[in-house]
Amino acid sequence: MSTLELEIEERTFTAELHEEAAPESVAAMREFLPLESELMHVRWSGHATWINIDEIELPELPRENHTVYPSYGDILLYPGYRNEQEILVPCGSTCFKSPAGELAGNHVATIDAPREELREMEQETLRTGMKDVTVRLVE
Repeated sequence: MSTLELEIEERTFTAELHEEAAPESVAAMREFLPLESELMHVRWSGHATWINIDEIELPELPRENHTVYPSYGDILLYPGYRNEQEILVPCGSTCFKSPAGELAGNHVATIDAPREELREMEQETLRTGMKDVTVRLVE
């Protein structure tokens, strides 16, 4: 069983993949990982960060294990049904939305970290801007 790892500058978070609940979404992620990108603070969704993956050609994905109101640490893959493609990383109270309105993303993994660590990382992106991030699978 593999896990997802997010390396955000000096921090590393691990997340349990939800292969049974979101099999097609997890399979799509396996195809494009590892990913080196930038983690940004959200503008519309509350206490969360996100990674733009619009340049990745995703297959057509169904809504699976999807939610508009993820909990802290619930990683969502949003394949761009109504807005740009992204990976959402909630760090507190989050209602996933954009200028197009509320969005439902596929819950693909859950980070195993204390709320305080996620909240601190989210606050850093709010105060200082984008952070380098690497997302990879660890077997």
